[in-house]
Amino acid sequence: MNSRIYECHIMHARLHPKAHRFGYNLFMLALDLDELPEIALHLRVLRINATGILSFRERDYLPTDRPAHNPSHAPSAPAPLPTASATRAPLKARVLDYLAAHGVATQPDVRVVLITLPRVFGYQFNPVSFYFVSTADGTPLASIAEVTNTFRETKPFLLGPATLGTAASAPAFHLRIPKNFYVSPFTDVDVAFDFHLRPPGDRLALQIDDYIGSRRTLLTTVSGRPRALRDRTLAWFGIKYPFVTLQVIAAIHWQALRLYLKNVPWFAKAARPADQRDLYHPHASLTADTRP
Repeated sequence: MNSRIYECHIMHARLHPKAHRFGYNLFMLALDLDELPEIALHLRVLRINATGILSFRERDYLPTDRPAHNPSHAPSAPAPLPTASATRAPLKARVLDYLAAHGVATQPDVRVVLITLPRVFGYQFNPVSFYFVSTADGTPLASIAEVTNTFRETKPFLLGPATLGTAASAPAFHLRIPKNFYVSPFTDVDVAFDFHLRPPGDRLALQIDDYIGSRRTLLTTVSGRPRALRDRTLAWFGIKYPFVTLQVIAAIHWQALRLYLKNVPWFAKAARPADQRDLYHPHASLTADTRP
């Protein structure tokens, strides 16, 4: 089986305007989307598209069955709701449709591996999930970083074939792009994301930095080692890292409080609605009609 688990260390280091650093450990799933039926058949601890202590639901990801919110050419009427068939489309199909819509040609036999957190007792929150797309022979083709904020807005960032290079003799995707997305009250919406994403293998090595101009202001890394995707490993990690998704959201708010107490400047979400675009599930602050 190509799917696995990674036991990970997450590190955040804020470099400007005030230094702030913290880290924590957790586990992440690395799911080959072609293997979801096999996982559902053979694993009891992890439920696929069903309710369980640990679960994974395809509908939680890449909600591209409706138009992205883009205030620069927002329609005068609300966007139509997605059709039932679009809503039920398998996640791999949505990934391939998203790639095709952005000019990345693929074959039906490509592999898509998703790095993500599971639902725990039905609760789901993923600050960022990573898709790695490769040809049938394993050649890296593209990556997508799907970022979610605490307002439950989601924005995918595509790292296409042109962003693929080599780092330390290993292929890796690299892209620097303005966020135009509200991720943290302590980072303005026009700060640039700088992605360094290495396809998963015998280790996981992912890095997302923030840049203001040429100055790096925030460093975030995800590093991990793989373990076999088995019930006993999932059960052990469920004990070792209980309520992992709740721990993540709790850590976000705890560190936000620490930054506030350090008097780090903060930015209100409603301050720049026009600069938050190409996202899904827009918050009410972005969709409210402010016309007189």
